[in-house]
Order: sequence, then structure tokens, then C-alpha cells
Amino acid sequence: MRQKQKDNSSSGPSFQKTATKKKNLVIGEEAKLLTQTMKMHLSHKLTLKSCIPRNLSLVTKTKSAVAEYLDSRGILRVSGEEASVFIQGLITNDMRHIEEGAPSMYTMFLNTKGRVMYDAIIYKSKEQNVFLIECDKSASPQLLKHLKMYRVRRKIDIKNIDDELKVWVIFDPQLADYNENEIDGNKPVNLSGVSDSTNTEIMTHLGNRNDLIVCRDPRLSVLGVRVLAPSGEDISLIDGKDDSSHQKYKSCYRAFRFKLGIGEGVNDLPPGNCFPLEANGDYLHGVSFHKGCYIGQELTARTHHTGVVRKRLMPLFFHSVSQTELEMNASIQPLSGSNKVSLGKLRGVEHNIGLALLRVTEALDVSKLKISDVTAETRKPSWWPQEAPKERVFAGKT
Repeated sequence: MRQKQKDNSSSGPSFQKTATKKKNLVIGEEAKLLTQTMKMHLSHKLTLKSCIPRNLSLVTKTKSAVAEYLDSRGILRVSGEEASVFIQGLITNDMRHIEEGAPSMYTMFLNTKGRVMYDAIIYKSKEQNVFLIECDKSASPQLLKHLKMYRVRRKIDIKNIDDELKVWVIFDPQLADYNENEIDGNKPVNLSGVSDSTNTEIMTHLGNRNDLIVCRDPRLSVLGVRVLAPSGEDISLIDGKDDSSHQKYKSCYRAFRFKLGIGEGVNDLPPGNCFPLEANGDYLHGVSFHKGCYIGQELTARTHHTGVVRKRLMPLFFHSVSQTELEMNASIQPLSGSNKVSLGKLRGVEHNIGLALLRVTEALDVSKLKISDVTAETRKPSWWPQEAPKERVFAGKT
């Protein structure tokens, strides 16, 4: 009889109070992480300026392929027998992809309200039960704390290894121009065949290096190849110092991404400000709709099944370049019409290219947009998939 009473006590008021306190603690910790991250970026200014990377050179026989060191990206190392199961419950994608042989995958960490906290690329390490999480370097302390908060008693080691590995990208900047110029009406352009030959050459060129992790970008093949290299390694000089003379080639990966309408990091995806489908997580193979539960899943699944995503990240093409400082989250309005109508928010600027979270239909319906005193236009990225029958988000002018 005593044993029965003891078992029933787990559903009593004291147990429920304890569960409520734990839930409030988790929500409170998430709020602290969000506040810490946002404080670093609220005062961030976006300036229209030229972009010339520090480390940029040819690394393949493909004349337009360049390498760039991404100093804004950091690496977290997660190891342990339960590492895969642990990560599975925190991300939008499915760790089974990596367990079944994929070398990397794109994903997002959400808060309990289903909003994006951090975007990441997860790599399968050459060590057993070890995974590397590439994320925004400025937010890596917050992501590290986020992971440790949910680790509980699992035998998992989590640490920052920014001082051991650096992130490089090798890409063909001309593919962004192809994306812009080769569009035929509303017919989507398949860039995978154009970029795969370059990626294959790069993979062959660097694949025999045991100290490098070399993967095609899991989001889109047009984004090139991601390389994790030892901190002292400069892969732009792999073919000899003569190649470094091509540093004057004026391009950069951030502007390249913006032309394609792809965000990356906490500047482009401010923590707690957008949903994964608004950040094109579904189009970039970063969200699984078939896996089990994870933090923030309910709203993500509901949005997907309704088939209506009204806002998405899209490219901006400015008509002129000025020294005007544009604040992050600056309102975007139609050039003609009421100033009270907002079509979206600015996320980033590089030279005459920008990135914005826009109301898709309304933004495509107008010919010109206005951000402060600067005019711009947008267009539907050619890599977006054709609309499903129940989707109405691309109904505007293309």
C-alpha cells in the first residue's frame, strides 16, 4: 500500500510544481542566451562598400574558382557515444543522414517558440562518435552554453576548437552572375551541373589530405566546397605562392551568397527573429519533416503542412552605390505608394548587393524598392524549387 502511494505521488502537485520550475528555467536560460547574442548585433551598421577578402586566390585549374578564409565562422566539437542522439533532439535536420554516409549537413537550432537561434553545418569527423559544428564565431559561446544546458547527465564532451581548425570555402563567383543572367522567364535554372564539375575537381585536388575535411556545401552545389583546415594552414597557397597574386580578384563569399539570396550567421539571421522556412531552411535541405521531436518542431511542421510561407530571404540589387549607412532591420518599402507599407527588413549589404527578409508576393509585384534614400529591386532566386500546388507564395511577378 505504501509503495502504491509513493508511485502516485509522482503525479501530485509537488511533482507538477517541480516540472513547471524546470520548464521555466529552460525558457529563462534561452532568453538569457538570446539577450546576450542580440546585444552584440543591435548596434550593427550596414555600409555600402567594396568587398575585398584578405585570403583569396586560385586553387584549381578552373580559372574562376577562388578560396576564401571565413574568419566569421567557428567550430564546436561534440564527442561521445550519445553525441548523435543528443544533437538529434536539438536540430531541425536528421542526424541519420550523417550516420548513413553523408559527410555534412545543414541545420538550424531553434528556441522553444520555433524561431531560429543559430544556423550551422554539421560535419562527420574522421574520429568515431565525433561531430564538428560550424557556426557563427561570435555566437559560438552562446551555442556552446545552449548545448551544455541540454546535455544533462549524458557522457558527452563539448568544446570550442576555433584555435585548432579554420573554415575555408572554395567557390566560383561567376556562378552567381550565371544565376542572375541566365533566367528564362519563370523557368528555374539548374545550376548543379554547372558547379559539379568545379566541385569534383576541388574534391579530387584536396581529398587526399588527411589533415583536411573537404565537403561539398550541403545546402547548394553552387555554393562550392567547404574545407576545415588546421589553423596554421593557408589552402590558398596549396599550389604555390605564385597563385596568391590573384588576391586582387575582387569578389567575396558574402556578396556571392547575397546574390543568391542565402543567409548565414547571426547578422543575416538575427537570433529569435525569423522562422526556419523564412530563412529558406527547407529549400537549403536544412529541415527534416520526417524525423522525431526536436525543440521548436511543432510550429515548423504546422507551417510546412499549411503550405504558406509569406516571407523569405531574398536578394537585393541596389541601383547605385553610396556611403549611406543602413541599419540592420531597416524597413523596406515600395518606391511609390504609402511610406507606411513595409515589405520587409534589411539583413545585410555588400557593395551593391543586399539580403532582405521580404514578403515574397508583394515584393515581386513592385518594380522598385526603397531602403532609406537608396533604391533597389529583387527577384526570385533561380534555385528556388517550383511551387507546389498548395503554395501561393510565388504568385507575384517574376
